Amino acid sequence: MKVTGTELKIADFSGDVLVVGTYEDGLSPPADQLDTLIGGSITRLMESGDITGKPNEVTSILAPSGFATLRVYVIGLGKKEDLSIRRAYEAAATATVALSAKKVEKVGFFLDDFWPTEVIEQAIAGSVVGSHGQDIYRKEKKQTPPGEIVWSSATQENLEKGIALGNAINLTRSLVNRCANDIYPATFAEEAAVVAENHDLNIEVWDKAKLTEENCGSLLAVARASVREPRLVILRYNGGKEGEPPIALVGKGVTFDSGGLSLKPSDSMITMKGDMAGAATVLGAIKAIASWKLPVNVVALCGLVENMVSGDSYKLGDVLTARSGKTIEVLNTDAEGRLVLADVLNVALDEKPSAIVDLATLTGACVVALGTDTAGLMTNEPDWCYEIQQAALATGEKMWELPMYPEFGEQVKSQIADIKNVGDGRWGGAITAAKFLEEFVDDTPWTHIDIAGPSFAEKPKSYCSGGATGFAVRTLLELVRRQTP
Repeated sequence: MKVTGTELKIADFSGDVLVVGTYEDGLSPPADQLDTLIGGSITRLMESGDITGKPNEVTSILAPSGFATLRVYVIGLGKKEDLSIRRAYEAAATATVALSAKKVEKVGFFLDDFWPTEVIEQAIAGSVVGSHGQDIYRKEKKQTPPGEIVWSSATQENLEKGIALGNAINLTRSLVNRCANDIYPATFAEEAAVVAENHDLNIEVWDKAKLTEENCGSLLAVARASVREPRLVILRYNGGKEGEPPIALVGKGVTFDSGGLSLKPSDSMITMKGDMAGAATVLGAIKAIASWKLPVNVVALCGLVENMVSGDSYKLGDVLTARSGKTIEVLNTDAEGRLVLADVLNVALDEKPSAIVDLATLTGACVVALGTDTAGLMTNEPDWCYEIQQAALATGEKMWELPMYPEFGEQVKSQIADIKNVGDGRWGGAITAAKFLEEFVDDTPWTHIDIAGPSFAEKPKSYCSGGATGFAVRTLLELVRRQTP
C-alpha cells in the first residue's frame, strides 16, 4: 500500500473513493467544496439528520452526481473546538476500516485544510492502521488495504512520520494477532532482529544458556515446561548524547500462557496468544522512536517465554531465586508474568536508565477495576507517572493511576522466602502484582502499565477490526518525544 501526498484541489482528484470530514458545527472546507460540486447533497443529508458530524460517524454517498469518484465517505469529526490527535487518528482509521471492506485502488483523504502538524501525522497513522485487520490467516480477507492512499495538505515529513507510526502500530498488532505456533520466543526474537537491522538498532539476544549464565532463575522457571526455549531481547536506540542515561521500556512476552499447573479453563486460554502484548508494544514503540529519529537514548527489553505444562513444570510451593538474588515463593503458576518481569527489570537496571516503564497484560484484576478500554498505572515515582499520564492524555489513550500504598506490599511478603508471587486473596490484585514488580527496580523511577484490558479488543470498534489494538505505542512515542532536550 502506497501513501502519498497531493496538492490537487478536491475538484481535480481522480480515484475510486474520496473521504471528507465534517464537524458537528459545520462542514470542513474540503467537504464544503465537494458539497458544491455534487449539488448540495451533504448539506441536505445534514439538514435531514442523516449526517450529524459526530465522532467516527461514517456516511457513504454512492456515485454522486457531478463528480467522477464512485464513492464518497463523509466521516464525523465531532465539534471543531474539540479536535484532537485522538479524534483525527480514530476518524481516519474508521474511514479506512469502512472503505477497505471492498477492493479500492486509490482513495483520497481531504479531511480538512488547516490541521496542525501533529494532528495530520496521527490521522495518516490512523489510515495505515485502519487498512489492516486481524484476518491474517484467512484465504478471503474481510479487509483489503487500498492500493494507494493520497493525503491532501500533508507535507513529506507529515507523511513519513505518519506512515512510520502506523507501521509500528501494525507491527505490534500483527505480533499479537499471530498464533502461538507462529510467534514464540525464537520467532519473536527474529522479528526484533529485522527491526534492528532496518532501523540501525543494537540488538542482543539472550538464549537459554545465556539466561542460565545470568542466573535468571525466575524467568527460566516459567519457561521450563515448554519445548520452546526462552529468549531475552535487548534493543538499544542511541539517538541522544553518548553516555546519556536511556529510558528503559520493558515488555512482558509470554507468547502463550496455559496457566502452567494452575491451568486456565479453555475459555480463558483462547486469547492467551496475546499475553505477549507488552513485549510487542515495546518493540513497536522503539521501531517508531527510531523511525522518527528522536534525540533520546532508549533501551527496550522483551522477556519471552511460553508458560506450559509438563513433567518439569515449576510447581506451587517452589522457591525460585531471581537474578537480583531475591527468593520468590510460587503460590500460583498462572501469576507468571511478574516472574518473567522480575528478571527482565533487573537486567534493565544494568543499563543504568534514567527511568523505566514496563508494560504487561498482567492481571484480570485490572480489567475488573478499569474495564477493557483503560490501562492501569502504578508507580514508585509520581512525577514520572505524571509524564506518562500527560503523554497518554495527548494521544487519547486511556490510562488511570492506581494507589501503591505500603499495605499492598505487605501482602506479597512470604513466610519462607523474601516474597511470594500473589497477594492475600482476590482484592487489589493489580496493585499487589505491581508491588511485587517494585521489588526489582531499586530506586530507579519506574511506572508499570497493566494493558490487560485495552491491548486486545474482543469485538470490533469503528476504528479497529477487533483483535490486537496496538494500544500504548502512540503513548510511548509521545512520552519519549517529550523527553527531547
